Amino acid sequence: MKPYRRDIGSVGWSSLPGRGSWPRMHAIAVLLLLLIGASPASAAPNSVSAASTAHVYLLRGVLNIFSLGLDDIAAQLRAQGIPVTVANFASWSSLADEAALAYKSGRIKTIILVGHSSGATALPDMVAKLDQLGAPVTLAIGLDSVFRTKLSGRVGRYVNFYIANGNGEPVARTAQLQGKLENINVQNVPGVGHMSIEKNQIMQRKVISEIDAVVFGRSPRQHGPGAARAGTANAAAVR
Repeated sequence: MKPYRRDIGSVGWSSLPGRGSWPRMHAIAVLLLLLIGASPASAAPNSVSAASTAHVYLLRGVLNIFSLGLDDIAAQLRAQGIPVTVANFASWSSLADEAALAYKSGRIKTIILVGHSSGATALPDMVAKLDQLGAPVTLAIGLDSVFRTKLSGRVGRYVNFYIANGNGEPVARTAQLQGKLENINVQNVPGVGHMSIEKNQIMQRKVISEIDAVVFGRSPRQHGPGAARAGTANAAAVR
């Protein structure tokens, strides 16, 4: 009698699932991918990469001691891995030059601007200069500009939070503007004022939410259609 031999390189077809079971197994695999948050067609974006290629420029007002709430916002953004520059509004032109160079080199892909008081007044000029330099702004957020300004150039979205019963002013649209402009009156937000708007936790959360929506693709908290149309926002809408 010949000794029993089995070819190590062979696999018995009887041990594999039948041909009719493959569609069911594929469906189960797709279901498992969906349950763990993956997609069989595409991978999730790299949030670390998205954060590292964004840059937020925060512009203080006339005296640096009156816009310290921007430092709190900067700290929260850095904790998420988002590069931040905090500077006085008088530096807006040189900052625009730096941002444009970084954008053209590919180090920055998403330019975001935030300004308080005179820093908010300088934002339209910075947006226009960056557009001229070939580096469009993705998002700009003004916090209670006290001078009338006009917006032109390319910007993905410009949100101007102002206090109508104080010295705040809306931003005017020009024919040269390419982008979305929103003027939102936040006079009804509890504790908000010209010297506290950037320190107000409700407003800080709103600013960070808007930035996260751009950088990470998260949905920002909405103001509400009525508030956007009328240019007013109550505390609940901003929260």
